[in-house]
Amino acid sequence: MSHPCDLAGRGVLVTRPAGQAEPLCRLIEAAGGRAIRFPTIVIEPTLDAQATALLAETWDLLYFVSPNAVEQALALVPDGRWSKVARIAAVGRGTALALTAAGRAPDLVPNERYESEALLEMPELAKMQGRRVLIVRGEGGRGLFAETLTQRGAEVQFAEVYRRVQPQVDPSPLVTRWSETVALVMATSDEVLLNLVAMLGSDGRERLLDTPLVVIAERTRQTALVQGFRVVRVAERADDSAIVQALCQLV
Repeated sequence: MSHPCDLAGRGVLVTRPAGQAEPLCRLIEAAGGRAIRFPTIVIEPTLDAQATALLAETWDLLYFVSPNAVEQALALVPDGRWSKVARIAAVGRGTALALTAAGRAPDLVPNERYESEALLEMPELAKMQGRRVLIVRGEGGRGLFAETLTQRGAEVQFAEVYRRVQPQVDPSPLVTRWSETVALVMATSDEVLLNLVAMLGSDGRERLLDTPLVVIAERTRQTALVQGFRVVRVAERADDSAIVQALCQLV
């Protein structure tokens, strides 16, 4: 695919989990950049018996918050058609693609902003009185979707099928060569960003804060500004091509 600019050899720190970074890395390299892989989250299954039981029940709505949620749920209940579920919702395109590949395309996906707020604006979720809703997520996810649907009359439960763990790595090789190698940084969630700040430590903090950052949500931009980042751009959408476009705009 074409891009509006050439990253001209600039290094982009890609902070996604290792198993999810490659499509974005390929797009960065296709735009003339250098992808520097530095995952700040490791995904581990919870193997929660309660989550397994909940996933096997009948639901009016099953909401997957990420591709990780799809992958880990299918490891517990390998019914990709979700035959006991009336409607399936996905937070965004990546999650929708994972569901479709497993056997059933989602019924509800936000068009532009890939986040819970956009999904909650869809008319199909306006009246939820008496509906049973299961949110498939990682441990300790955001509560907005559940709180809002509960206020609208739904019975909401959670299947927490994975946990996010901060990797234990030595950041000194990256920090030492930062000025020569890293020109741009991306982060797809508050947790990804805060883990990055913590992992680089005091030695890497100022170098990081001086580096232009691309995020995919306004709330993460606010988190970055509180941390002290000088230049933060929000991608127009949460997909990889929009992230690359935002990186190009910072060059």
